[in-house]
Amino acid sequence: MRSGQAMHLPLSMKGDILIVDDTPDNLRLLSTILSEQGYKVRSVINGSAALMGAQARPPDLILLDVNMPGMNGYEVCRLLKEQEQTFDIPVIFISASHDVINKVQAFSVGGVDYICKPFQVEEVLVRIETQLSLRRLQAKLQQALEHERSLNHQIEAMAAIEERNRIAREIHDSLGHSLTALTLQLQAAVSVFHTNSEQAQVFLTQAYQLSKTAMQEVRQSVKTLRVDQPTQPSLATTLLDLTEGFRQATGISPIVHFDLNEPVSSSISKTIHRIVQEALTNISKYAQATQVWIDLVTLHQANGNCLCLSLKDNGKGFDCRQHTSGFGLQGMQERVAALAGEFYLTTAPEAGCQIEVRFPLS
Repeated sequence: MRSGQAMHLPLSMKGDILIVDDTPDNLRLLSTILSEQGYKVRSVINGSAALMGAQARPPDLILLDVNMPGMNGYEVCRLLKEQEQTFDIPVIFISASHDVINKVQAFSVGGVDYICKPFQVEEVLVRIETQLSLRRLQAKLQQALEHERSLNHQIEAMAAIEERNRIAREIHDSLGHSLTALTLQLQAAVSVFHTNSEQAQVFLTQAYQLSKTAMQEVRQSVKTLRVDQPTQPSLATTLLDLTEGFRQATGISPIVHFDLNEPVSSSISKTIHRIVQEALTNISKYAQATQVWIDLVTLHQANGNCLCLSLKDNGKGFDCRQHTSGFGLQGMQERVAALAGEFYLTTAPEAGCQIEVRFPLS
């Protein structure tokens, strides 16, 4: 079924069947049999009417005669499969021919089954119900996938909100501390301004530095809070930009290793970017590290390839039992889970910290 295509079959009904046959007796027989079994039945006598009926109100299944005057069944099926609205409707051919070539042609144009005349009623009913059962399962699967996508979007949105709330709290705390210190320095400068101008100058210089530091922290936090921009074409490039900013801020040059030999989706790229950004921010603020390693590689496994991100530092580490939701870890975990990935954290006091994330690429 094509993306965006609606499944027509209601899960609580037996199904809407369109019968196409140029022989009135065949139409009456099949209509009677199927109606008695609880199916909703429509019937037409040629290919043109079948196409118009299917497009006007797509049925759940079509029983299609092969040999009809004008447009034969093969041509009707081919045209149905070319239309977005009727592409996914299962077509069962009915024909008096037992020739293998005719059966092959029926399947090659998109048919799902082939019944030979004269047919047995029980056989027709079983084959119809088989295809409609498959269609019901497809409808359930589609609903489940849509529900899963909706949940994933909600999880990612909640993670983003939590991340922004945490950053907002950091702005409040950091700015409050900086303003308090700045106020004290200015008060000290005012108190000695007339008696000791040199000391006042020292206090004013310190106040100026405090104001610069506060502005830098606020700008960086606000930048992080902004709505996500489209991911750059190269994930490696965006990560190198992050590491360069980290080097300028801390003086530590991360050891970086990239080995990507498969394309990475924009959602995974954005998540990896956010995790590296968050981890580097935490390292600069809390880890007291002197070395940082970042590895991003494609791993080839028996059950499919995956993208593995490893970010490690040699800092003071922490007791993860006491910080299960701190340092943005909850937001990282929720972002990874939303993309069916795996998140691992290895740390201990005085033993550094390592974050490893894996995303399936299949």
